[in-house]
Amino acid sequence: MSINLSALQLRDSGLVDALEASLRRHAIPNGVLEIEITESTLMESVEANLQKLQAIRRLGVGLAIDDFGTGYSSLNYLNRFPLDKLKVDRSFVHDMLDDPTDLAITRAIIGLGHTLGLKVVAEGVETAQEVDILRGADCDEFQGFFFARPMPAHELPAWLAARDADRKVLVQLAG
Repeated sequence: MSINLSALQLRDSGLVDALEASLRRHAIPNGVLEIEITESTLMESVEANLQKLQAIRRLGVGLAIDDFGTGYSSLNYLNRFPLDKLKVDRSFVHDMLDDPTDLAITRAIIGLGHTLGLKVVAEGVETAQEVDILRGADCDEFQGFFFARPMPAHELPAWLAARDADRKVLVQLAG
């Protein structure tokens, strides 16, 4: 599960304690929660953010840079943050079918992420053709309308059950 964190929330001095209390209260195991932070937010107060992210990481929470490629990050700092994932901004994914430059940028971000030992997620995936291109570029994960539209939390269990049922039918047909 991923949660977007705003610049205001990241600046909150009580963030780590509140996060730790919430993880404990809801019995959320290590590795289940991931915090997403935009690269521009990350670069606002580099040293303070570095310390806060290290503390969050010690809680067993994953960290991802959201909308990568649209901000002003320094690659020097990127390597210092305790990150798990880079998320390629949807603007590159959306335009990569028509714009060779956006395709090259998308591939470069995927390569950069892997070189830094990070998983790479493509945002805004809307077509099977985009999935095929991204798979060919070794992108690790995908998110977007191709897979599901945003939905209220109470609809998620039924959606997951339907997906599981579809998977079982495909396995039976293939078997």
